[in-house]
Amino acid sequence: MSDAGLDILHHDESVVVLVKPAGLLSIPGRGPDKQDCVSSRLRALFPACIEQPSVHRLDMATSGVMVYALTTEAHRNLSIQFQNRKVTKKYTAVLEGVPEGMMPGQSGQLELPFRLDPDDRPRQVFDPERGKVGVTRWQCLGVERGRARMRFVPLTGRTHQLRVHSAHERGLGCPIAGDGLYGNAHSAGRLLLHADFLEFAHPRAGKTVRFAAPVPF
Repeated sequence: MSDAGLDILHHDESVVVLVKPAGLLSIPGRGPDKQDCVSSRLRALFPACIEQPSVHRLDMATSGVMVYALTTEAHRNLSIQFQNRKVTKKYTAVLEGVPEGMMPGQSGQLELPFRLDPDDRPRQVFDPERGKVGVTRWQCLGVERGRARMRFVPLTGRTHQLRVHSAHERGLGCPIAGDGLYGNAHSAGRLLLHADFLEFAHPRAGKTVRFAAPVPF
């Protein structure tokens, strides 16, 4: 189902699961030019939708699977699941190059503390004293044309977590391709980061549901 420019994978009386395209905001930003977003399109598409249906976000440049709440009860339930880290999210990314010594099949876990740079919003900076730790599991899926294709499973939900963990020298030391904030915007036509898997407990039925979206790069 595709409506309002959104690829909708599932909808019922409680939730909508969709694939957000790269270049579209998850929620409205500041200013009249930043009001077009997934939330506003859903409210237009589903008249009974609550005013603030968002329970998590993807960066504007990131594409992938998202869940939105249509009711207050679903919003509360899903928000608690995200807060308690009961939701599984998996991402695929392509890096600008290959981190030194990395081989296909290699895996590990990154734990880096970082925080917002108030003088250069929304950039995040490494800060072992005042930063909050972000935790990411990673696996190298392969190397293609001198670039590593990665699987990322974030265990925390910090802003720009995967982008910082990729780019910083204490992380993988290799930015995600197309990342103009932490790397080279011209290394790809878009940020090569896609949320391709989402698993959560349905807020009404209680059963575990899983959704996937093919990687577009």
